[in-house]
Amino acid sequence: MDRNVGGFDRLGRLVLAAILLVVGYRNRDRTLGTLAFIAGSDVLATAIIQRCPANAVLGIDTCGTRE
Repeated sequence: MDRNVGGFDRLGRLVLAAILLVVGYRNRDRTLGTLAFIAGSDVLATAIIQRCPANAVLGIDTCGTRE
């Protein structure tokens, strides 16, 4: 699997994931909180493994040039 998430995209995903996880945890008794926690987990996973299926389908690569 090739990486397609890097640079500012990865940093933005990490920040967004942290926000969604905190919102989800603080509102865990509500449906919206549960959905925020699930979304945050997914965004965090894509930032860690540096692979996003949506980016692959759209042909987006933010890792930069490869030599």
